[in-house]
Amino acid sequence: MQNQQLCERILFNNSDLSVQQAAAALQILGERTLDFGDLFFEHSANESFVLEESIVKSGSFDIRQGVGVRAVHGAKTGFAYSDSLDLKSLQEACKAARTISSEQGQGLEIKVRAQPVKALYSADNPISSYSREEKAAILERLDREARALDPRVTQVMAALNCSYRVVLILDTDGRLSCDIKPVCSISVEVVMEQKGRRERGQASAGGAQMLPEIMRNHESAALAREAVRIAQVNMEALDAPSGPMTVVLGAGWPGVLIHEAVGHGLEGDFNRIGSSAFTGLIGQQVASKSCTIIDDGTLPKRRGSLSCDDEGTPPGHNVLIEKGVLRGYMQDRQNAMLMKQATTGNGRREAYNTLPLPRMTNTYMLPGDYSKEEIIGSVKNGLYAVNFQGGQVDITSGKFVFSTSEAYLIRDGKIAEPVKKATLIGNGPETMKQVSMVGDDLEFDHGVGACGKAGQVVPVGIGEPTLKIDTITVGGTAQA
Repeated sequence: MQNQQLCERILFNNSDLSVQQAAAALQILGERTLDFGDLFFEHSANESFVLEESIVKSGSFDIRQGVGVRAVHGAKTGFAYSDSLDLKSLQEACKAARTISSEQGQGLEIKVRAQPVKALYSADNPISSYSREEKAAILERLDREARALDPRVTQVMAALNCSYRVVLILDTDGRLSCDIKPVCSISVEVVMEQKGRRERGQASAGGAQMLPEIMRNHESAALAREAVRIAQVNMEALDAPSGPMTVVLGAGWPGVLIHEAVGHGLEGDFNRIGSSAFTGLIGQQVASKSCTIIDDGTLPKRRGSLSCDDEGTPPGHNVLIEKGVLRGYMQDRQNAMLMKQATTGNGRREAYNTLPLPRMTNTYMLPGDYSKEEIIGSVKNGLYAVNFQGGQVDITSGKFVFSTSEAYLIRDGKIAEPVKKATLIGNGPETMKQVSMVGDDLEFDHGVGACGKAGQVVPVGIGEPTLKIDTITVGGTAQA
């Protein structure tokens, strides 16, 4: 209730709107036959600073505020939004959205019922946790610390971002839900040069946390050391070999492969229209028995967590794949209705002027029984991929390509020399069937993940233990 009052105060300040007036406006949708509709009010503030060439070169502060009105009639959606939070604009947006249906409705009587939500993060505004001068000093300190670690460091780029998002959702069933979420991140990238060779290293930290907490857990000196360490490793790296080989994925961020190659294919909309490689496979074996993959929006302070999704549905601990068997898809309300399945708390939108879509929250693989040392020790010749820098996936075919940012050869069960320009090329379902060993060292990413879909970007979390893929194609540039 305290969060609801704060939401109303922030959203309806200096406005002629209230929750009851919003409910009365929403009843306009009832003049047409619809399955459901909702209002999505949002106030978001974002502040960022960027350092280059040892000075803070840019800073920005922006506020986004408005309301989106959605009317759903079968597979059709009527949508309108207003940048102004006032009663007349809201009423006009409701009239526009309801035109998706031409059938006369029976009317609506909306009785507002506030939905209890579990607070997973602070409701404080992280932008005010440090002064602008203090934030700039953090970036300047990162620059000094990185340059002091290795004289070969020629460039340092650092960035700091804080955002504060306040949303209130009211639907035609009368459900009123609120979420207030802080998200902060800090990152540093270094460029190292020696004898004409140039390599990069990057480190970052973040989450649904206040900035002082992030800085306590990830000191600037530690971030600088990690970025410089990766650049130093890449400076010594050889060109990667190519061909089919055994690959060990490191714990944590390498879970982005699961996010992209498997997670997107398990989103409800792709499966409703039959464009996913996983369509129609519920109850079937789609991965090895070592693989259990979860999407969970209830993890405290994680970047992808939600007190409620952007349709007002509580997030869940959703088992997607259990011991290799596909158990379900991630659903928003509309796709769940059309597929006659339950909503899973995965309806997410970037902003009030965009439509919700089924999206991941925190997606990860459960740990197994093996230690990292046992997994690497089982490989005679292979690749140990510790970090990725990007990739591409075709949802329909499941094919993917990922580039490593830190990788090593494995020789006779031991980590050997580092390699660069290694890419992993495969098919999501086929690759998951090649997983033979899963580690006991589940880690999550450092709280800076973001996912793009249909032009919308939302914060997400990724996790994975060390795991062994028996055979996958590696692309490299080493001469045979």
